Amino acid sequence: MEQLLGAYISVPFCRAKCSYCNFASGVLGAGASGAGARVDGASAPDRMERYVERVCAEIRSARARAAGLRAHLPGRVDTVYFGGGTPSLLGADQMRRIFAALGGEFEVTADAEITIECAPGQMGDETLDELLRLGMNRVSFGVQSFVDAEARAVGRTHTRAMCLGELARMRAAGVEEINIDLIAGLPRQTWASWRESVEVALESGVPHVSVYMLEVDEDSRLGRELLKAGNREQGTGNRLKYGAGEVPGDDSIAEWYGAACEWLEAAGVMQYEISNFARKGHESRHNMKYWRREPYVGFGLDAHSMLRCGEGAVRWGNTDQLDRYEVQGSRFEVGSPEVERIGAERGFEEAMFLGLRMNVGVDLQAIHAEFGTELMQGAVAALSDVEEAGLVVREGSRVRLTARGRMVSNEVFSRLLVETTV
Repeated sequence: MEQLLGAYISVPFCRAKCSYCNFASGVLGAGASGAGARVDGASAPDRMERYVERVCAEIRSARARAAGLRAHLPGRVDTVYFGGGTPSLLGADQMRRIFAALGGEFEVTADAEITIECAPGQMGDETLDELLRLGMNRVSFGVQSFVDAEARAVGRTHTRAMCLGELARMRAAGVEEINIDLIAGLPRQTWASWRESVEVALESGVPHVSVYMLEVDEDSRLGRELLKAGNREQGTGNRLKYGAGEVPGDDSIAEWYGAACEWLEAAGVMQYEISNFARKGHESRHNMKYWRREPYVGFGLDAHSMLRCGEGAVRWGNTDQLDRYEVQGSRFEVGSPEVERIGAERGFEEAMFLGLRMNVGVDLQAIHAEFGTELMQGAVAALSDVEEAGLVVREGSRVRLTARGRMVSNEVFSRLLVETTV
């Protein structure tokens, strides 16, 4: 039976850049819908319009691209995910055209999960109405913190009241599948304020919560400031513009993450992946495709794809440079650096570390059946080591991370990758 396809659409525009962010995105500014708003020197409406045209053209070229890569592109789509950036900044007509392009190339199933990432307060009524008409049934809000001072400290423009108002607005519109993103480790965050954010999320009744431990890229504003602060004498603290002197330590962040896992699960919002928690039946179907290595195709800036190709797979990614994407789009050849062929060894490694991200873990019998004995032999020794360290647990043929293993998952994955190389 043919696997169904997931489609990801990247919309790399924001009204403000968070201090910790290094995603490929352009800042629209406060007047995002006005003639004065600028993105990389161009008016925001013009730049967004050109971008939407380029994405639609890329969608229409999907079959030719897959054929050029000798990859199998399923014809039916059962998940669509708009990420960014802030996709909710697009206008109703622009959304309509993207959906029309998708519908022209693929059969979008009647029960498709259609998700849009949204910054609180940044989806117009007309866009919401159009998205509902087009089948949007899931919203992911980038809240990060329900404590207003923490949100302001990293450049978020919303308040707690605005977030709660948006949740009520979506429910009134009939959208029940709602996710809230939270980040542990923001500047100025404390144990008490972190607990407050998690409790507000639970009290809101949303069925899905994503919890991330702050990871600061050295090329972000906060990251550059942290590097600079590390080379200074002690005592600069609050004089640092982006709050580098007020970022909690790694041990505190890990402790807060662990506490959130307990609080959420006690309330019936169960962890099903390292960063994701849901009430039963409300898991993200689109994100599950990534961890299960099911086929997906990405359109837009810095979007990535994975399709089956013979007995293996092929992965590729679009440029993260907006000017280059608008001109070049997705035109590249089979042998270009953007394309990676996934053979048996790499496929085995992916199946292990992506599968272990999920709380259900991996079925070693199924992996053995797919990849054979030779690769499994190296994994058995590595798994024994991490099992002795209390990082994984075996239950029959299934192996999964323990709570402690999820805290240091990258260490577990690296040890498995070293051992599975043949």
